[in-house]
Amino acid sequence: MKPRSIVFDLYGDYLRYAGGAAPLQTLTDLLAAFEVPEATTRVVMSRLRKEGWFETEKLGRSTVYRLTDRSWRLLDEGRKLIFHREREPWDGRWRVVIYHVPETDRAARDRVRKKLRWLGFGPLAPSTWVSPHDRLEEIASALAEEPSVRLDLLTSRSMGAAADIDMASRCWDLKKLHSTLLGKRDAYRAQLARIAATPPYGPQALVQRTSLVHDYRMLPYDDPDLPPELAPAGWVGREVHDLFLDLHKRLGSQAEAFCASLGVGPLPVALGHA
Repeated sequence: MKPRSIVFDLYGDYLRYAGGAAPLQTLTDLLAAFEVPEATTRVVMSRLRKEGWFETEKLGRSTVYRLTDRSWRLLDEGRKLIFHREREPWDGRWRVVIYHVPETDRAARDRVRKKLRWLGFGPLAPSTWVSPHDRLEEIASALAEEPSVRLDLLTSRSMGAAADIDMASRCWDLKKLHSTLLGKRDAYRAQLARIAATPPYGPQALVQRTSLVHDYRMLPYDDPDLPPELAPAGWVGREVHDLFLDLHKRLGSQAEAFCASLGVGPLPVALGHA
């Protein structure tokens, strides 16, 4: 794990619940559990501040790093996609995004595709992406600040179940994804067995839990969370997610206790998140 990824994972899983702010010394102590030197932590936090992810304030002699609104949005969106799965029956409708970007603005096109993938859309045709989940408002909001991008957002139905399954197989590489999911399932089962035999404590629990989130959090880029009607036989996506949640919960109390021992907790109201 790269230090900046660890920082976001720590804020996403712990520090956000302490008001989204932490003194630099607390951050250096936390990252030391991951064998990140203090000098590296200072450089990383300075860069993240310059990139607009954090604001700094003085609390006595301490420098406090506080999440910006941009960071809160990123963490809120990420947490929903990582920890939530659709459980309601599929309504049989596809949400369709047709985007138009000038050929001269390739960077914007790349950003559009990245956001579509992150929100569970798959490419049905050039510039036409679909999802079985109702996330059109999220797409419209996420791309509202892209002036060169024009979106057509539609809701539609196919000609039937066979067409739906065919569309899903063309939008996502389900064979490759299922192989990835099987690997995670086996790894998570093995980790649960190890935890049951030898529960981790202190920094070990924090490192294991953060490593778990880091391992799982990129899955939404590839896993569209297909409803059972569209998933191939033997699909293990929901099982893997439930194993992830179980592991995350079992490691929680010890990881949170270690964070608390390093001073992770509410700061003065002026430094909190409204």
